[in-house]
Amino acid sequence: MATTGKTATELKMDPAALHREDLYTDRKMGTIRVLTPVTTDGATDSARPVQYLGEAQILTPMGAIPLSFQIDAVSLAEAIEKFADAAKVAVERTAREIQELRREAASSIVIPDSVPPGLGGGGLGGGGGKIQMP
Repeated sequence: MATTGKTATELKMDPAALHREDLYTDRKMGTIRVLTPVTTDGATDSARPVQYLGEAQILTPMGAIPLSFQIDAVSLAEAIEKFADAAKVAVERTAREIQELRREAASSIVIPDSVPPGLGGGGLGGGGGKIQMP
């Protein structure tokens, strides 16, 4: 059996994409994940850039919604400074996505133009309210 791509049984890590992960939090607003590229021996790989990822939550009537977002920064201090602006963009993006999901859900409701034959439809008293399945 020929397959394309990786299967669930091929759980092999990519040695060229290894990162060390450090977490920083103020325990109030959120978390910054610092992903430092490393070589297979654990040494810092200065040929690849460090990545800064922000994480926060917004509270809604339905519960907390987790946010995850990239922070364009070259240092932890800069990532801390840019956290609020990046989080604001993530909140706006999430709000747009939620609105789009609501629109899709509302537009997926199908209302038939007429009642199919055999399902009654005679109004009050026109079939006793029983649905017959073919």
